[in-house]
Amino acid sequence: MTWRVPELAAYLNRLASFTRLVIFDKRGTGMSDRTVDVPTLETRMDDVRAVMDAAGCACPVILGISEGGPMSVLFAATYPDRVAGLILLSTCPRPVWAPDYPYGESSDDYDRWTRRAVDAWSSAEGLDEMISELYPGYDGENRRAMAEYLRQAASPGAVAALDALNKEIDVRDVLPSVRAPTLVMCLTKSSEVVVKGSSFMSDRISGAKLAEIAGSGHAPTRENVDAIVAEVERFVLSTKARPSDRDDLQRMLATLLFTDIVGSTMHATRLGDRAWRELLARHHAIVREELVRFRGHELDTAGDGFFARFDGPGRAVRCAQSVVTRVRELGLEVRAGVHTGECELFEQKVGGIAVSIGARVAAQADAGEVLVSGTVRDLVAGSGITFDDRGTHTLKGVEGEWRLFAVSAVD
Repeated sequence: MTWRVPELAAYLNRLASFTRLVIFDKRGTGMSDRTVDVPTLETRMDDVRAVMDAAGCACPVILGISEGGPMSVLFAATYPDRVAGLILLSTCPRPVWAPDYPYGESSDDYDRWTRRAVDAWSSAEGLDEMISELYPGYDGENRRAMAEYLRQAASPGAVAALDALNKEIDVRDVLPSVRAPTLVMCLTKSSEVVVKGSSFMSDRISGAKLAEIAGSGHAPTRENVDAIVAEVERFVLSTKARPSDRDDLQRMLATLLFTDIVGSTMHATRLGDRAWRELLARHHAIVREELVRFRGHELDTAGDGFFARFDGPGRAVRCAQSVVTRVRELGLEVRAGVHTGECELFEQKVGGIAVSIGARVAAQADAGEVLVSGTVRDLVAGSGITFDDRGTHTLKGVEGEWRLFAVSAVD
């Protein structure tokens, strides 16, 4: 269907003239199963790695368009050794307004756009009007082909579900952790959400270049495709260094989990040394089973506590919640803390301020509670995990105030 839209096909062929081009879209759309849940950013990252491996793309330049931008940001920060360069086109770090982010649209406006999109799927006139706004350079043939493409790509229900998840996306905290060479592009007459959001991203990604392309709409069209492709080509051809040649690979984005048995000294005194060691062994076995289940990597075990690393915040939260639940069978209560941040890697160990923050978050948790930082809460949108706001806290030895959230339910 992509290749039936003349202008879209021409754009992709131009990219393929100087690259090996692999096109990927999220599960639940196109020819993939429609029965799956709406994919979270974490799931989309897993799928990107699967596509890269299947296609033999060891270390490509990744181009993320629109809602693909935040996922590409998260991927580049989490897997720096798999990304030679990052291109972000017509995207933003979050789509809706917040007190500390005035560039997004209001929640009501976002919801109105979603309802309009869903309604347009059953109206030829409505969909043609939307396409004219997003692709203002498209003539009648291109608009008709794009309308057919969109209807085949997703159902109205899928559009509503995807828009609901995308509304919660927020990768602002991740931007400083992107170390790959980065090009941010936007059309100067695009929405303020995209124009301001693109500037925000380029300012916070170290060394990023912002290319403002004359034109309107949300994607390449005849009036701007030459300028867009020229920028992409210059960037791709200048990105010669593979990640293994860069000196920034000792830093990466990771999700850290800390757990600790509540009242361990009391238990040890009550049970005696031998019985306590046996109970502790059973506790350790449960934690390690859950780490394997959720793809966590054990980094350290100090007495009755665990320190582990994950490549996705959703898996870390689910692992923590499962540990808290399972160890109750042993008559134990565990507190857990989860934080996502940039870490330093050295000799298979992890260090940096993110480790201190994760440990301090765990220390704030009550017995049987999983406490997470605001960064984690923002990154697990659509994952079926809900939280209770625990307000702002000062963390010992860490500057500033930190907003913390307690896991209230895990679907």
